[in-house]
Amino acid sequence: MSNASAARPKKFTVPRFLASKQKKQKITMLTAYEFLSAKILDEAGLDCILVGDTLGMVVQGKSTTLPVTVDEMIYHGEMVARAVQRALVIVDMPFMSFHISPTQALENAGRILKETGADAVKLEGGLNQAKTIEAIASADIPVMAHLGLKPQSVRAIGGMGKIQRDEDQLIADALAAERAGAFGILLEMITAPIARKITETVTIPTIGIGSGPGCDGQVLVTPDMLGLNADFHPRFLKKYADLASEMTSAVQAYANEVREGAFPDESHSHT
Repeated sequence: MSNASAARPKKFTVPRFLASKQKKQKITMLTAYEFLSAKILDEAGLDCILVGDTLGMVVQGKSTTLPVTVDEMIYHGEMVARAVQRALVIVDMPFMSFHISPTQALENAGRILKETGADAVKLEGGLNQAKTIEAIASADIPVMAHLGLKPQSVRAIGGMGKIQRDEDQLIADALAAERAGAFGILLEMITAPIARKITETVTIPTIGIGSGPGCDGQVLVTPDMLGLNADFHPRFLKKYADLASEMTSAVQAYANEVREGAFPDESHSHT
């Protein structure tokens, strides 16, 4: 075995993802949208990296995820997958990329995997998308379901951030997704008791965001948990850094040194 092969970290695959639930090992996930951040997250030891259609909001500055296209997901997904050696890379299927028919969904899921090099796709829906999940899974494309608050349904539900409390429907959605072949389920903004019950009911792992500690793993949007979005303070979010303030201070220091002629000095100049 070469030194390069020996140094390569063991890939976190779909089978390892599934086994984590049986071993009662919590699964870690964050979002990434470009090469450098994905490389840092991967080297930090994360299990999963989600290329979320949240890029429409946190990268493009739009008010919803609805305008994001398949081509944009592929563009960002390819950068992320190219940076990653260990983590399981999952790419969101954006609005209207899987809604027309299972055939349309399969074609787009196939494009995403082929053109990004990612490991899996994720789509919003449960019982209402069971045939679509089945079509994708039957083609040996790993697919994760997304239940609870579904951002692509923002127009129908009347806004973001609404807590999901319909226990019977949520459990039915989770069971339908599992039967259809989903390898995992993301649970967003579901009350903690319901999320725990779903987790105990299905045999595939659940990943929570705003759904309490009873899930098999957790995900956050990376710019949010790093404190880059100073105005975003939902109850479920824990900020592990205040990079917005640090970045502001660094930029101000740089600008001041340039204006004063202190940068560059001899140590930062070629002779």
